Amino acid sequence: MSSRTVIRGGLVVTASDEIHADVLIEDGRVAALAATGTPAAEAFTAENVIDASGKYVIPGGVDGHTHMEMPFGGTYAADTFETGTRAAAWGGTTTIVDFAIQSVGHSLREGLDAWHAKAEGNCAIDYGFHMIVSDVNQETLKEMDLLVEEGVTSFKQFMAYPGVFYSDDGQILRAMQRAAENGGLIMMHAENGIAIDVLVEQALARGETDPRFHGEVRKALLEAEATHRAIRLAQVAGAPLYVVHVSATEAVAELTRARDEGLPVFGETCPQYLFLSTDNLAEPDFEGAKYVCSTPLRPKEHQAALWRGLRTNDLQVVSTDHCPFCFSGQKELGRGDFSKIPNGMPGVENRMDLLHQAVVDGHISRRRWIEIACATPARMFGLYPKKGTVAPGADADIVVYDPHAEQVISAETHHMNVDYSAYEGRRITGRVETVLSRGEPVVTEREYTGRKGHGVYTPRATCQYLN
Repeated sequence: MSSRTVIRGGLVVTASDEIHADVLIEDGRVAALAATGTPAAEAFTAENVIDASGKYVIPGGVDGHTHMEMPFGGTYAADTFETGTRAAAWGGTTTIVDFAIQSVGHSLREGLDAWHAKAEGNCAIDYGFHMIVSDVNQETLKEMDLLVEEGVTSFKQFMAYPGVFYSDDGQILRAMQRAAENGGLIMMHAENGIAIDVLVEQALARGETDPRFHGEVRKALLEAEATHRAIRLAQVAGAPLYVVHVSATEAVAELTRARDEGLPVFGETCPQYLFLSTDNLAEPDFEGAKYVCSTPLRPKEHQAALWRGLRTNDLQVVSTDHCPFCFSGQKELGRGDFSKIPNGMPGVENRMDLLHQAVVDGHISRRRWIEIACATPARMFGLYPKKGTVAPGADADIVVYDPHAEQVISAETHHMNVDYSAYEGRRITGRVETVLSRGEPVVTEREYTGRKGHGVYTPRATCQYLN
């Protein structure tokens, strides 16, 4: 039984085009587009018609960096795959790529199987996985080849968190060499964790325990140093590199230099670095703990370099690094010792709206909004053109977006399973109205009509910027 939907009268915005067009959806995919009012568009017939007049019709967002149910610092990220993907859908994101974790002493396969078990049957939207590699050895390296073959084509390593996820330069080089052979993409958390641990110890010994010191010890120069080192190790290995959650002017400069040299190096930033700052970390009465994440928030003056990097394509992607911990009972674990505050912030529901606000504010164009939030992450992680665009043959992951609606971001109204909003009280222009995932309505005129288990696991091809 074929199902058909027509979205009429909207401005279809993709990374490459803007056109007033009607969109015909058949059996979960985009079947055709035709300019609104033309005979071709008038010929589209369907039992379901969505009126998008005065609205944008955009691809569903692709969030390439989330941590649902992630264990960290003696607790777990507050969003499950069920609550987190529902919140993502409310915010206009229709695909996430989450991080499965290899524990030290265990295989990649065990970690991946554990994450499949958490996600399967629980997601409102489609999902894929990256693999965190915490224990590089001969077996791990062989497993990387197998994972690439089955659609887990990116591997994250950490230069931070000694004793937890940390890899030394030799382990990083070995994994990069393997990725150079098997087509995988190494994603790097670039901070000098060994040096940072010294600064943490010294700060605590001085009695500097408040959340703001989290930002002061994780210095921008140590992010830049690690970014530089990761780039050069990747160059030695002949491997591509994707640096996650870039937050500092100096780190952007390292990426810019590498890209000017023609190296296959890519950078991601996140809304928290574009819209928040160390002013938030310094909020009194331990409120600053809400903003503890790594890399940390930086002084406001770093924001200009991040926006410029997004405009010049020295940064290509905005993901959320969504890793929420409730203020009450979770962030509070670090009262009296900032190093015990679980690192992570909620944001999967806010990304598309905040980036639309960036369009309103003149930081980026409409097409660049779709490029950094939908199309480029889909290409980077081997999902394009199935995801990330509105074009014949693509999955009908589509958002009808009202660019004129105003809203106030608040924990009172968000759908993430966390007791605060990092953007509490912020007024923004633009709001998701209707969301389709593979043609199925997940949000219908601001009502949730989705269900857990609709979202399916999506294997990925290799990075499409390297072919």
